Amino acid sequence: MSETIIQVQDLVKYFPLKVGFFASLVSRRELFVRAVDKISFDVKKGEIFGLAGESGSGKTTTGRLLVKLTEPTNGKIYFHGKDITMLSEDQFKPFRRKLQIIFQDPYESLNPRMTVRSIVSEPVRVQGMKEDREVEERVFKVLEDVEMVPPEEFVDRYPHELSGGQRQRVAVARALITEPEFIVADEPVSMLDVSIRAEVLNLMIDLKEKYNVSFFYITHDLALARHMCERLSILYLGKNMEKGMTDDIVQEPLHPYTQALIAAVPVPDPTAARIDVVVKGEIPSPINPPSGCRFHTRCPAFIGDVCRKVEPPLIELEKERFVACHLFSEGKK
Repeated sequence: MSETIIQVQDLVKYFPLKVGFFASLVSRRELFVRAVDKISFDVKKGEIFGLAGESGSGKTTTGRLLVKLTEPTNGKIYFHGKDITMLSEDQFKPFRRKLQIIFQDPYESLNPRMTVRSIVSEPVRVQGMKEDREVEERVFKVLEDVEMVPPEEFVDRYPHELSGGQRQRVAVARALITEPEFIVADEPVSMLDVSIRAEVLNLMIDLKEKYNVSFFYITHDLALARHMCERLSILYLGKNMEKGMTDDIVQEPLHPYTQALIAAVPVPDPTAARIDVVVKGEIPSPINPPSGCRFHTRCPAFIGDVCRKVEPPLIELEKERFVACHLFSEGKK
């Protein structure tokens, strides 16, 4: 069994919602955006763990919580068994180099006034590496590892002088230069041309082996998740719907929401068997999520009051296979 590098227990993040003066006079009730609501999972050393769901499910917030760019409201985050949930910024600094993130948009995540050399070297300089020669050697090596060769051609360029794929490679290099053990990849290819997505994804797979780093891969595309991830968790309105080995989930989805996500994946073969699941409407507001099962307002397998009133627990049906649905729980009685 691989070593667990990240363990999350009942993680919660509520964002307080500001209301206008007159609205506050009408109601004294505090409102919150329930972005992440008691989710649990673990990530093994050297694996790519996927988190999938629609926009608004809480995926990006979860990723930011794991690297402490956002502070949790409740729950626990363990790194190598050490509770890092409530560490101050100074206390967390030694862990920062081991926990990195690749943002979704390479056009927004790079400072346009900094050269590639400055962007990539900044993390190790912040961590205290002052020797220019050592920093330069590390910058050149990591640029070669992300296939920006020869690095001499790129180090003095600014982001606007790079293509979208090259910018995202710079973002990957910036994350790798501190030699991290865990990287959150927040939909890292969604802003790239289709022609270069495969190159960046395959690069990440190669780097996982070369650096022995674990990835937390956030996506809304289950076809990409199947290509990238060994294990997968399905998120809906801040709740775990299903969790298990990626091939098991894709080939035999149990939760109606997972079935709907897979049914939405285009298949080029018109004779291929399809899961006929139709989900109507938009994802509800996380400010006032539905009672009971979060998915019951859109669920084609809705079975009555138990779905409307009782929140289904995430139960383990078999080894490494979890689902939160009354169709598989005793509560459906």
